[in-house]
Order: sequence, then C-alpha cells, then structure tokens
Amino acid sequence: QVQLVESGGGLVQAGGSLRLSCAASERSLNSYAVGWFRQAPGKEREFVAAVSWSGGRTYYADSVKGRFTISRDNAKNTVYLQMSALKPEDTAVYYCAARTSLYSEGYYLRPIEYSYWGQGTQVTVSS
Repeated sequence: QVQLVESGGGLVQAGGSLRLSCAASERSLNSYAVGWFRQAPGKEREFVAAVSWSGGRTYYADSVKGRFTISRDNAKNTVYLQMSALKPEDTAVYYCAARTSLYSEGYYLRPIEYSYWGQGTQVTVSS
C-alpha cells in the first residue's frame, strides 16, 4: 500500500507560480510511475503530467506544456509539479497518483491506470 500526500497548493495570481509536492509514506515511491491529475468543479478529472519511475521520461498535457514541469527526487521519496505562468483555467484540485512500473520507463495518462491516489490539494488562480 502506498500512501500519497500532496502539498503546496494555494491561492496565486495569474502569471504566478506554485510548486506542488507528492510525498509517499510507509513505502518507497522509487519504483512507481507517478502522474498528476486535476479536477475542476463540474468537470472530469484530467491528466496533467506523468513521470517514469526513474524520472527519465515525462509527458504533459498540451494545456500545460511549456508551463509545468514534473520531476522527482527518489532520495526524498517525493515527486514535484512546478507550475509557472498560471492561468485562471488552471484552478482545480490537483491529485498525484502512483502505480507500479516494474522498473519500465513507461508513463501513464489515464486515471484508471493508477492504483494509488492522494487526497488532493487545491490550486486557485485569480485573474
């Protein structure tokens, strides 16, 4: 079982930056592929970014490409989502998710592909 805890959300003005963290407790996150998703009120959960277990491969939704960066520090058992040039449409609850990767360099884009989820952290971007 992997327990995930997100942090770093908050209120920021448009154009600002935030860094979200996803930390795992009770178990190492090192062999897991990790993704970030978000869900705005009245909308479905959508993919934001994903990273392979080693950090060697990343993938982004078109809506955040060039503005968001996903990274991981396996020594700290943490995955990050650096968000820059934030827009009001980025407002949502952000979730991190993890799944076993068997040390393959895959990344995964669909919520159903992930086994473990955090509780989410609210990001609000004001205009």
